[in-house]
Amino acid sequence: MVNRIVTGAHYGLRDWLAQRVTAAVMAVYSLVVVVYLLMQPSLGYDTWIDLFSGNIMRTFSMLFLLSLFYHAWIGVRDIVMDYVKPAGIRLSIHVLVILALVLYTIWSLQILWGL
Repeated sequence: MVNRIVTGAHYGLRDWLAQRVTAAVMAVYSLVVVVYLLMQPSLGYDTWIDLFSGNIMRTFSMLFLLSLFYHAWIGVRDIVMDYVKPAGIRLSIHVLVILALVLYTIWSLQILWGL
């Protein structure tokens, strides 16, 4: 009989694809922001207000941040699964990271949308 130890790891195509898709979203967002800023004659408060005043940029920024948080979750989860062996400590780290990412998401919503 095989004694299988369940570690909770989610390796496979889904996580690999999620990392690539979120990285692509972050790369496109970064390029858009850099091109926009390079096209401005001067950088000041007004430039930043103009950039983030439209709902399209706010939505794109929120998509970027959600991609960043999910990308970070997959990376941290995989590292913790690989290097932290005691299940209690691993669970504690996972819970703390999840709580931090949820709080960052709420904070991002407050900043971008004034909620």
